[in-house]
Amino acid sequence: MVAQLVRLRLTLLGNLLKRSAWQIVGFAFAALYGATVLLTLVAGLFALSVDDATTAQTVVVAGGSVAVLGWWLLPLVTFGIDSTLDPSKLALLPISRRDLLLGLAAAGVVGVPGVVTLLASAGSLVVWRGSVPALLTAVLGVALAVATCVVGSRALTSAVAPLRATRRFREVASTLLVVLVVLLVVFGGRLLGSVSRGSLDTVADVLAWTPVGAAWGVPYAVASGQPLVALARLVVALVTLVALVALWRWALDRTLTGGGTTTTTRRMSGLGLFGRFGWTPTGAVAARCLTYWRRDPRYIGSLVVLPLFPVFLGIGTTVADQTWWALLLLGPLTAFSMGWAISADVSYDSTAFWLHVVTGVPGRADRLGRVVAVSVIAVPLMLVYLVGSVWYLDRWDTLPAAAGVTVGTYLTALGVSSVVSARFVYPVPKHGESAFATPQGSTMATMLVQTGGAAVLAALTLPHVALGIASLVTGNAALGWATLVVGVALGTVLLVVGVRIGSRVYDVRSTDLMEQVAALV
Repeated sequence: MVAQLVRLRLTLLGNLLKRSAWQIVGFAFAALYGATVLLTLVAGLFALSVDDATTAQTVVVAGGSVAVLGWWLLPLVTFGIDSTLDPSKLALLPISRRDLLLGLAAAGVVGVPGVVTLLASAGSLVVWRGSVPALLTAVLGVALAVATCVVGSRALTSAVAPLRATRRFREVASTLLVVLVVLLVVFGGRLLGSVSRGSLDTVADVLAWTPVGAAWGVPYAVASGQPLVALARLVVALVTLVALVALWRWALDRTLTGGGTTTTTRRMSGLGLFGRFGWTPTGAVAARCLTYWRRDPRYIGSLVVLPLFPVFLGIGTTVADQTWWALLLLGPLTAFSMGWAISADVSYDSTAFWLHVVTGVPGRADRLGRVVAVSVIAVPLMLVYLVGSVWYLDRWDTLPAAAGVTVGTYLTALGVSSVVSARFVYPVPKHGESAFATPQGSTMATMLVQTGGAAVLAALTLPHVALGIASLVTGNAALGWATLVVGVALGTVLLVVGVRIGSRVYDVRSTDLMEQVAALV
């Protein structure tokens, strides 16, 4: 039965690649990239072990611990765990719990993340080649570590499955993910730069006694001539794995028997936003889209990023610093992010898009409604960042240029997005999932649409952006006001043109869009 589940997993992966040529191209690029990373990692560890074997061993323990922790936590906040073998779909089959656990665990290793982790872990064995006992125990440690990764990921994800069904949990998870990414980007480099050899050894020694690092710490202790310590860490690793298996079995039993599933209802009164936007097709579309912006975790995830822009740009900088001008990017970055956010609106609608088709919503109303909805949120945010950055820097002379770039970028992004969302449909996180989930589908096609659209947007915004930069560099007030005039005028024209083109494309392709959206479900 275990072999059959693994074979089923491979069959599903093969069928996924056969869906389109883009699937194969994307997989090929991903495989090439992964192979390059793996070879670089193994070569780096080998070179480091030749120069300083102890440091290389410390790096393996620390890096392996981080990998295990990533396996455990990332699926919780990204909802990106593989679902091709959903246990609930196997509930009616005569499969014992033992075979089901073993089969799902083996299928988890067969997936792309599992293969990469297995190969990277196996590559780390080069670090222990100087000691035969350490090398032998490292083989056992690698097996335990990979098993801990896969089983821990499945166990924790299954255990919190009832919580993941709630909107609040998804919102909190998305927020935590963004915060973690920002902290890693902003402070990760500084932290790594400040780590000394002694502190790294201390961190590795501590991690080697934890559930995430015990398996990696066994050969580390053997290589250091500490057999009793190695035995104790092996016990920690085994106990961790047994506990995770027990947790997974309990969560799996609950899933297969329907336990832990709750249904909540909420009374609604009035028409809400639909009563505030007027009885027009444009108003109805705007109300529906704004409702999504308020309640859909995918849209909320896009908003969560915005308060973190000041962190990225260094809110602690002052005029005395040479990078003070970076804070003026708060407005334009917000404009780009919010304007481009509706480029996947039809994909986000999924099968709900049929309401637009069967009710005969005109393309103009559909495009304008989406623009109005995002503008209700975007305009106040842009105003706060625009005025706030200028006030913080006490550089009111830069306000016209900054405003011109911000407004021009936002209007242009809305125009381009109105065309892109009417022309292209690609896989996105499903309704109720996090904005940072990893959807199954044409990754390469998605990347090409996003990259191509962003390139077109960059080209169209070049005139007012160039004027803004010239105004900032020269300090010429006239150029600043010229930036404002050009940004508003050009952006308005491009918005009108984009909405008109998008409307025509929508009117012609609405049924085709519906078919494409349905095919992604």
